[in-house]
Amino acid sequence: MTGEPSCKDEARIGQKNGLVRQWAKRGSRPRQPANQRYENAYLIGAICPARGKGAHAVLLLDRAGWHTTGKLDIPKNITPIFRPSRSPELNPVENIWQYLRANWLSNRVFETYDAIIDAACDAWRRLIAQPEVITSIGMPEWAHIGQSQ
Repeated sequence: MTGEPSCKDEARIGQKNGLVRQWAKRGSRPRQPANQRYENAYLIGAICPARGKGAHAVLLLDRAGWHTTGKLDIPKNITPIFRPSRSPELNPVENIWQYLRANWLSNRVFETYDAIIDAACDAWRRLIAQPEVITSIGMPEWAHIGQSQ
């Protein structure tokens, strides 16, 4: 990415998925699948909101205990950058994970670890096929300050 701002983060995706709102007939209580198993994987991604692109890049991390522990095994092709504590608004890609979950990853039961990986990869591919969505989610109003429009 040539000088354009980008945002990176990771998201846990697993068998113990959250439930999201869904459309249903008024007064009904639609059933949602649930799973009590604990297999999960991490999706690591980056977006360039200005160009509407998804990419592999440096990983921006908050200071959660599992990010700063000496036990964390970081692959050689990932360079971590730690942002200030309690500042999720500084990383618009946090909203990308909510979008992926709301549209493709929630209200599902993943039978195996491979199914989790497949679903995460499929969701990411669907996202990067929609550059306008990446731009819409990744360019909050505060990100435009100081940029020529």
